[in-house]
Amino acid sequence: MAAKIKTNDRVVVLAGKDKGRQGQVLRVLPKEDRLFVSGINMVKRHTRPSQGDPQGGIKHKEAALHVSNVALVDPKTGEPTRVGFRIENGKKVRVAKKSGEVIDG
Repeated sequence: MAAKIKTNDRVVVLAGKDKGRQGQVLRVLPKEDRLFVSGINMVKRHTRPSQGDPQGGIKHKEAALHVSNVALVDPKTGEPTRVGFRIENGKKVRVAKKSGEVIDG
């Protein structure tokens, strides 16, 4: 099945501590049904000094969100929308359900 949400898509968080906030998808983990969104679901990680990071300390980074807790932002209206698929010119494209706007391609 084709991915409904891909890297670099703009999404809005539907549930959790960051509900209502928008961000860009950094990474998608399709096998776990999770994704990382820039600036959303930030956590603190205590890291020990290493060769790559001699300082160590407390670092802020994004944690994964379940894909069901985000929705794609409609390119036309800017509201959350579901994603559908349509065949156009022999190619399968993603379509916003709210406005019917083609998302990619």
